Amino acid sequence: MKQSLWNPDEQESEQSRTGIILVDHGSRIDESNRLLEQLAAAWQTRRDSTIIEAAHMEIASPSINDAFVASVSRGATKIVISPFFLLPGRHWTTDIPQLAAQAARAYPQIPWILVAPIALHEMVFSILENRIETCLNHQHDHRGCDVCGDQDKCQWNGCD
Repeated sequence: MKQSLWNPDEQESEQSRTGIILVDHGSRIDESNRLLEQLAAAWQTRRDSTIIEAAHMEIASPSINDAFVASVSRGATKIVISPFFLLPGRHWTTDIPQLAAQAARAYPQIPWILVAPIALHEMVFSILENRIETCLNHQHDHRGCDVCGDQDKCQWNGCD
């Protein structure tokens, strides 16, 4: 049986620490960019010994290069670049690998890998079903909910 190179349930040692760079596209809408940063910060609280950094592929900071530098400066000895994209496309096959390779040039001693986007992982269905259930259960509650926040973000266009 092949041994896993990373077990999310185990603490890592100071000699071998994984840095995870969570990458999205980047947006001109600051709130969208902050959401990825909040996600990375929340994940960091759950993974004390793993280094987690947010990065935006383009448009906004921090960039993949910024996150790579931050991860290494925080002690990462290997880097996992995890696209926060649903489906594989040009960004996953071309853009992110090029940006990651550029960032990694300054650290030839640090191995890195770009992992697959979320795609058809079986947990996607549970997440989609949960979102659908939440929104349908709040369709007449015009005060919003914990998913959308305030009523201006709710996109319910049904007849009351």
